Amino acid sequence: MCETNAGNGAALAPSADARADGARIGFVGLLVENRAAAAPAVNKALSEAAPIIRARLGIPGRADSPVSVITLVVEATTDQLGRLAGTLGRIPGVSVRSALSKI
Repeated sequence: MCETNAGNGAALAPSADARADGARIGFVGLLVENRAAAAPAVNKALSEAAPIIRARLGIPGRADSPVSVITLVVEATTDQLGRLAGTLGRIPGVSVRSALSKI
């Protein structure tokens, strides 16, 4: 729901209509301890939450550090963020932390 400045292609802030529902910018951080087992459930939850996800960064684990990290930037209401965090947090081997901006 971002508008784009046709002159330079830069994304502008979401329109007022996009925030009328109380959505705010926030983040979700995931630590995935067993990537092979958790990946299908994590990807399913993230696919279902695609409308509120603005950005996603994933860092795979290594042999010396088998924990993978996923960071999401979201634009969501408190209920939407809580639903996503709860769904992800119930997946075995996944730890979740999240926050929304105050404004």
